[in-house]
Amino acid sequence: MTKRSPFKYFKTSPEIIRLAVMLYVRFPLSLRNVEDLLNERGIDVSHETVRFWWRKFGPMFASEIRARRIEGMQSSRWRWHLDEMFVKINGEQHYLWRAVDHEGEVLESFVTKRRDRKAALKFLRKAMRRHGRPESVVTDKLRSYGAAMRDIGNANRQETGRWLNNRAENSHLPFRRRERAMLRFRRMRSLQLFASVHASVTNHFNADRSLSSRPWFKANRSAALAEWRGLCVE
Repeated sequence: MTKRSPFKYFKTSPEIIRLAVMLYVRFPLSLRNVEDLLNERGIDVSHETVRFWWRKFGPMFASEIRARRIEGMQSSRWRWHLDEMFVKINGEQHYLWRAVDHEGEVLESFVTKRRDRKAALKFLRKAMRRHGRPESVVTDKLRSYGAAMRDIGNANRQETGRWLNNRAENSHLPFRRRERAMLRFRRMRSLQLFASVHASVTNHFNADRSLSSRPWFKANRSAALAEWRGLCVE
């Protein structure tokens, strides 16, 4: 039985929907910025339409990207870098836990109200359930990591040290820029949803521009765009 297209019953073409979602998630733009950019290209939609599109199709696109990448990511079990970000939601401090592999790919994002052993354990189990058990895990000296690693029998694989976790610290920067453009978040659910989608889209378009020659970068960028245009195509 043929699976029904998620774009069925939408008057707007899938190409425009994909473009709007990519602009909003990938770049530090507000909903109204995306509306203006689309209008400049002759596409008349409201910012609320853009909001509806990214909330409906963003998770679909992110899920398909993750499914395609997980198939060939055995090397991501070599070394993980774990770190947590401080994020304000309605003035209350929350924590966004993130797992990053040795190449800077964001593997998992998880939002909690606390950063104790229970939260760290739940985050680690979620990441390992999806990506497997890594050979080594680099963390800062937060005690919650050590307690959680002991609970899952992985304490001998933990590494801590000054500058060892720079990979995770640098991976926070794109999300911080996006957070400022969105004027922060208002609900944990919204933060969790956007963090997961943003991580997948960032991974997809990350071509390591500073490490590639111009021809190689252009080829990777074209391949990423072509794959993006083919998401959710039956």
